[in-house]
Amino acid sequence: MDTSKQILKILEDLIAIHSGYPPGETTEICAYTSSRLKKAGYEVDILSRQPGVDNVIARLGEGSPSLVFNAHVDTVAIADRKAWNTDPFQMTTLEGNAYGLGAGNCKGSMAVQIWLAEEIAKRGGPSRGEVVFTFVGDEENLGPDGLSYIREIGAIKPDILVCGAQTQLQAINEERGVLWIELITTGHSAHAGEPQNGDNAIERMIRIIAILQKELKPKLSARSRGALHSTMNIGIIEGGKNTNAVPDLCRVEIDRRLMPEEDIDQAVAEFSEILSSSQEPDGSWRIKKLTGTKGFAASTSDPAVESFHKAIAEVTKNSIREVAAVGASDARYFADDGIVLLTFGPGNAKDGHKANEFVPVDELEPSAMIQLAVVSDLLGLRS
Repeated sequence: MDTSKQILKILEDLIAIHSGYPPGETTEICAYTSSRLKKAGYEVDILSRQPGVDNVIARLGEGSPSLVFNAHVDTVAIADRKAWNTDPFQMTTLEGNAYGLGAGNCKGSMAVQIWLAEEIAKRGGPSRGEVVFTFVGDEENLGPDGLSYIREIGAIKPDILVCGAQTQLQAINEERGVLWIELITTGHSAHAGEPQNGDNAIERMIRIIAILQKELKPKLSARSRGALHSTMNIGIIEGGKNTNAVPDLCRVEIDRRLMPEEDIDQAVAEFSEILSSSQEPDGSWRIKKLTGTKGFAASTSDPAVESFHKAIAEVTKNSIREVAAVGASDARYFADDGIVLLTFGPGNAKDGHKANEFVPVDELEPSAMIQLAVVSDLLGLRS
């Protein structure tokens, strides 16, 4: 069986195992992965802090450098089953694409990494340092019980971390940070027939949003480098309970993407500074950081990045292209650790998180060969 068919068989197995969030149950898929890698000769542990959210760590070799590969095993849930043209839990190959829930994000990368782990073991393992494969849950929830937990307890200490992602077979060496902000405006209620007797919290929010659009958005537009840009998106707005009443509270959640060099606390302070000049009464609005993780940027002259670029050019026979990360990978948890962080894998980010998700079949084998070449270059293989 050729490499592409081997990876497709693994992908078929993975797609058949339910691991959607919610609820994000990863026990079965981690048991499948653990069994395969134990059989291949890896030292394997299954770690979990939250019942049902299992994480696999498989290690071969020892010492430095520590090259760690990662893929998340959970997927988004199915929003509308009728929107799928095929069974989302049965891999279907059509017109050169493999369809199924998680095929792109992130079970395609996971299948490639499982094949890679087994192939490394067949070749005797690394001749120096260690190679580690981590397969984790709680990624789609942006939660603390997946790769964040593994880092927190010191179960891995990578020198180089490669997170599986839909990168179109390009190595992404920089990624934006993520900041989620909660903004609340308050007022006081009155009958809708006499709105002048109340203080409308939704109208206050509209004025504040207009200020952010006018004052903050131009500043963010100026913060860019290549394909990376600072952005702000209002993702949730809630307010009012009755049409016939003046609302006394309005709430929004804002997603702010930060350039790697931007500081999270400074970004929060920037919101506060702009809103302080809004001329809205003191105490009529408040801002809160919900979550935030830094971005990262690895130098293109780092040996690991150079190794990826060399392997990509040799395997694909094409020049290196710049691809910007759309989302945020679990690599962000290591942004302050002074290590090399990369994302890499088959597929295009635009094809994930939606009905009829797929990964191009012709990108699976190149993805595997590129990463195998990187392992051989950085760690060596015994045979």
